[in-house]
Amino acid sequence: MMTMSSKHEVDAPLVQHQRYRQTNQQKSAGATYTPASFAEFVADQMMQIASLPPRGAIRILDPAVGDGALLDALIKRLPSAARKRAEVFGYDTDSNAIEAASQRLHDDFPTLKIHLERKDFLDHVLELHGGHDLFHTEKTQAPFDLVIANPPYVRTQIMGARQAQKLAQDFGLTGRVDLYYPFLLAISKVLAEGGTTGVITSNRFMTTRSGQAVRRELLSRFKLVHAWDMGDTKLFDAAVLPAVLLAYGNAEPQTPTERVLFSSAYETRDPARTDAPDALTALTADDDTVVGVPDGRRFRVRHGNLDNGGDAEGIWRIATHSSDQWLATVEAHSWATFRRIGKIRVGVKSTADKVFIRNDWDDLPSGRPELLRPLITRHCARRFKADVPSKAKEILYPHEVVNGRRGAIDLALYPRTALYLEEHRSVLEARSYVIAAGRRWYELWVPQDPAAWSSPKLVFPDISEKPVFWMDTDGGVVNGECYWLQCAKEGEDDLLWLALAVANSSFIEAFYDHRFNNKLYAGRRRFITQYVEQFPLPDPASKDAKAIVKLAKAIHAELPSADTDRLTCDLDARVWHAFGLAFEEISR
Repeated sequence: MMTMSSKHEVDAPLVQHQRYRQTNQQKSAGATYTPASFAEFVADQMMQIASLPPRGAIRILDPAVGDGALLDALIKRLPSAARKRAEVFGYDTDSNAIEAASQRLHDDFPTLKIHLERKDFLDHVLELHGGHDLFHTEKTQAPFDLVIANPPYVRTQIMGARQAQKLAQDFGLTGRVDLYYPFLLAISKVLAEGGTTGVITSNRFMTTRSGQAVRRELLSRFKLVHAWDMGDTKLFDAAVLPAVLLAYGNAEPQTPTERVLFSSAYETRDPARTDAPDALTALTADDDTVVGVPDGRRFRVRHGNLDNGGDAEGIWRIATHSSDQWLATVEAHSWATFRRIGKIRVGVKSTADKVFIRNDWDDLPSGRPELLRPLITRHCARRFKADVPSKAKEILYPHEVVNGRRGAIDLALYPRTALYLEEHRSVLEARSYVIAAGRRWYELWVPQDPAAWSSPKLVFPDISEKPVFWMDTDGGVVNGECYWLQCAKEGEDDLLWLALAVANSSFIEAFYDHRFNNKLYAGRRRFITQYVEQFPLPDPASKDAKAIVKLAKAIHAELPSADTDRLTCDLDARVWHAFGLAFEEISR
């Protein structure tokens, strides 16, 4: 199994190797392999459900063997009679890893048949199945009864677009392809029907748009038994949020009615109800229990069933009876979702921020360029209304809309802007991809819609512990670190104010945790498009909604002032009531 640190964002210079060979240098540089306790957890879960063949060889595989920790843990858990029939295989592209794993396994199991090879598992599977036709049915290798794995995690932007596209084509995937995606599908092609696999992955695929194809294929090519979202347990030193999948080999797609267990553990500030020696042991606690561990952290443990809304590509969430009842109440009092208001967009991207974005434009010898606009960044973040610093950044925005079409401005009309940009022309022209796309050398890479900035818009950062949404009414340009939402239809600005109130409420924190339950380290939530567009709205014609809109406008107008705390508390209670819930039901 590959190193967990190799699954993270490896340095860009390593990207030149094929497939996942760029991870090898990290191994030789002392990267962290799967901890023994985590390997033992996966092996224990596999052996609890495994049905081993009654006679003949028991074929075991780790397709990215690393130092052999996973294989070692799994073999140790085989019954003694079954262990004698074990035939063990492992692949890795790192010769040092193969050597270390071989030594380890031969020391612990000197009589076993162990075959470790320096081999690219993905290439191997493609060769087994008709070259680059992964779904060709002819097999030239006996399937495996047990597959335990920790595939490499390398994201699309680290691999490079060309390599990612090749992997997507080879393995029948679409969209952005992280490296562990094809590994998961390739395992399905070598696992025996009824065989058992336990795989450590990143949890990103469970909730991201790029993971849609993998979610679909996992339910099609395996019989999933249990999924664990290990959240921010920090089982590895590196910054990945791990997950574990436990499944059988399956010849038929999993039906929507088949139950798949789903568990998670995320750090919380709530008081612990019980203690455990470590985060993995904490997972044995009952549903919705807060468990303390010796280092002072506390985790909220959840157990339920996997729910994807009946959509094979849908986001995965934990469904429990209490959560389902809570969400059903919200649904019954919802008029629409934020998606009804308009499209959520990310902010502008210049790819040359030092040229386009500054807070010292007044100090330039040539004077302020004509095309400056206020820039909205996460550093302005404050609920309801931006907290703009006295020396705020501004962006030189060289785009306009003429006759309904976006285009670059004519520099001849703006002499100070032209002079400034000419001074930085070599830097801007170095962005060869801008020129290759048929754009002017002085354009922003992602300018968004110039005509949209003057209208009111809801702005929010993509990651924060608590929701931070604010209304911009000053025509600011949103930077690429934030998202923004604008009314698609004229005359519906009150929907935006209603959304502002809902998004900043403690209700939406509870909704997020019931509906998505996906957090990063230290309880930070991810306010990304596929989540925020599902936030609910009460009926705007209702008495509650009208009062909420009025309060939201008042808070925005009066910030900063002492009275806004009282108004915000009143608003919070009204949002809960609008969705048919008592304010006292806030649990976290």
